[in-house]
Amino acid sequence: MKITVPLRILILLSLLTVGGPVGLAVAQGPNRNFRALERVALNELREANIPGAAIAVVSGDRIIYTKGLGISNIESGTPVAPEMLFRIGSITKMFTADLLITLAEENRIDLNTPVGDHVKDLSPRLSRVTFQQLLSGTAGLVDSATLYGPQEQSALARTVRSWNDEIFFLEPGKLYSYSNLGYIIAGFLSEEIGHRPYADLMRDRIFKPLAMNSTTFFPTMAMTYPLAQGHDSEGNTRPVLHRPFAESTASWPAGFMFSNVPDLARFAIAFMNEGKVDGRQLLSPKVIAAMSTAHAAIEGENPTGWPRQGKYSFGLICQNYRGESLLWHGGSIGGFGSLFVMAPGHRVAVIILSNKTGRWMYETAEKALELMLPLKPQINALASQSPLISESESRKFVGKYVRPDIEGPVTADIFFKDKKLWLRVFGFEAEMSRTGDHTFSVNPAGYRGPWNFTLLPGPDSDAEYLCLSLGVMKKVLDRK
Repeated sequence: MKITVPLRILILLSLLTVGGPVGLAVAQGPNRNFRALERVALNELREANIPGAAIAVVSGDRIIYTKGLGISNIESGTPVAPEMLFRIGSITKMFTADLLITLAEENRIDLNTPVGDHVKDLSPRLSRVTFQQLLSGTAGLVDSATLYGPQEQSALARTVRSWNDEIFFLEPGKLYSYSNLGYIIAGFLSEEIGHRPYADLMRDRIFKPLAMNSTTFFPTMAMTYPLAQGHDSEGNTRPVLHRPFAESTASWPAGFMFSNVPDLARFAIAFMNEGKVDGRQLLSPKVIAAMSTAHAAIEGENPTGWPRQGKYSFGLICQNYRGESLLWHGGSIGGFGSLFVMAPGHRVAVIILSNKTGRWMYETAEKALELMLPLKPQINALASQSPLISESESRKFVGKYVRPDIEGPVTADIFFKDKKLWLRVFGFEAEMSRTGDHTFSVNPAGYRGPWNFTLLPGPDSDAEYLCLSLGVMKKVLDRK
């Protein structure tokens, strides 16, 4: 999920001594220097203060490399093993999307119809939203989810039916804006249409057929397998266990899956091989096509991820990275961070699960992709900046921007400082540089950057929406 730290406050880099590599590389391919990958991964663990991680690399129809690095529990010192379960956060969303799209392919629903045509007792505005808008992040919903809440499966339906029209802050279909609520609702709709609890449908329709034998939503089941513990830390402080363990069944469809790199690799193999694993047809090619198609432009990129013109599909981000087409998603939930990347054109996937809140191991993923793909050289993202805008034009952008949230609003301020435009957001201030007619970037010290964002004009040509970090903030009018 994206609800704890990763896209609001990035974790400062620091140092920690970690354990060495554990696990056995599987069918290592020729000319693949996976020792170089391990060096990058171990360095990233130290610099980012992450106790441990599990990594898998897929090529074609098999795992060619898997490794456990560091430790799974800072208190016990137990090494990470590749088969260990981690909470995978928002990578869960691709599985929720798979389930709902599968039901549509069975002619139980039409994704382009309002959800209220199939499920009753929803708020008026929610009843008019389409399934497609929920899955593509264009439903106009606020972003929130509960980390700690009810633990009975019936809580999902009860929670969704309790929401009123205040969960909306944009007109549906207007803009992409990341929302956990959209996928919580999608999971609820799946169980209503499938006539069974969400977790049971996921187990029987996806996990069992794909032989994802350790994957589960139930903590009492996860604890019977090797299980990594989640951690938190600030700066260079020693990580501590994330206690208590996050649990809320009402939020399961947005980011609460437990899985490991071998199980997730089986899903990647099926996805990249026309739905087949071990010669058996386990995923529908039509579902794969729907999840591989860009459905909404992402106007505000994820500042910690691969930049430039990403688009959202259903539970996956479509991205051109150094000349190659990627499908990917990151995940964060209390104590864990994860990254799932596929290059379907080459049938290559990289999966990295770590045990620190909000930490996505991009440097490690980039190294793995460099080993596996014919990537083009990196381009300096700041090389094509446009001239600075005038002070009079800058006034179109100055102001406060707000994104409502059930747990409290997310705000940003654009203001003048030293005759230049500055952005204050997520705990930092940085000078803005213009990169296009409506696009800008900031490069705050101590953070992975640059962060690129868009200021979209309203009817009077002044900026109305600030699109940053996969979300949208709306300008607050000065009523003085």
